[in-house]
Amino acid sequence: MLRSSSGAARLRLGLPKGRMEQAVLTLLADAGIRVTPGARGYRPHVSLGDTEAKLLKPQNILEMLALGSRDVGFAGADWATELAADVVELLDTGLDPVQVVAAAPPALLAEGRLPPRRLVVASEYERLTRRWIGERALSAEFVRSYGATEVFPPEDADVIVDNTATGATLEANGLAVVDELMRSSTRVYANRAALDDPARRGRIDDLVLLINSVLEARRRVMLELNASAACLEAVVAVLPSMRQATVAPLFGNGGYAVKAAVPRDCLPQVIPAVKAAGGTDVVVSTLSQIVP
Repeated sequence: MLRSSSGAARLRLGLPKGRMEQAVLTLLADAGIRVTPGARGYRPHVSLGDTEAKLLKPQNILEMLALGSRDVGFAGADWATELAADVVELLDTGLDPVQVVAAAPPALLAEGRLPPRRLVVASEYERLTRRWIGERALSAEFVRSYGATEVFPPEDADVIVDNTATGATLEANGLAVVDELMRSSTRVYANRAALDDPARRGRIDDLVLLINSVLEARRRVMLELNASAACLEAVVAVLPSMRQATVAPLFGNGGYAVKAAVPRDCLPQVIPAVKAAGGTDVVVSTLSQIVP
């Protein structure tokens, strides 16, 4: 559990409302931090001492962090860039990855490129869009959208700038991607002054440690197997361990038990390699948290 502190070190947490919400709450739950609805829906109870939380739109979390009314919170890198928020990024969770792209109806494009005429570009991302227009030296007028940006073309805009996870919504609305502005995911951000306060900094560091332990565990699995003395070195050599594999003698000196936390993505290569090296009785299990 996060270290307890005095009222002066009360942690003010911003939790994202909307698309990111469930993934963040699941991440916290896997870290042993329970978030339960309160009497007022936007102020849930958090199972951490001296902590109060509020559900806000990610854009507002960044603004409140910059102003200092929140100490730490979750938001997308796209909005941190769009708002030029004066906050400190502490951790990229990798959750809810999206691309911010420019898209247009295929009929507008010539060999995949925008025509050299004045265009109308609609987006919720004004800063990102105006920067893109300038970098591409486009003749364009910006129009701010307030949601449902994909429905603007072709009648109300030529091009849109929006975020997309799979491209399915763009395709369903007859749009093709013409450029990528940036990639984004859910990040943990903090207020600068909170990080300068030793008590609050300690609590924020503890929170990041717990969150990162879950993310690390999701990337790895525990691989356990048996190996004879003759093949032990060969087996250990093919295991991509965090540091070194753990090796212990089996009862009756009948060989060795070997275990290592290996990257989940490596399993298709590691398991055949372990078997080829002489390993037997291979067991793969999931992990809850890893603290390096």
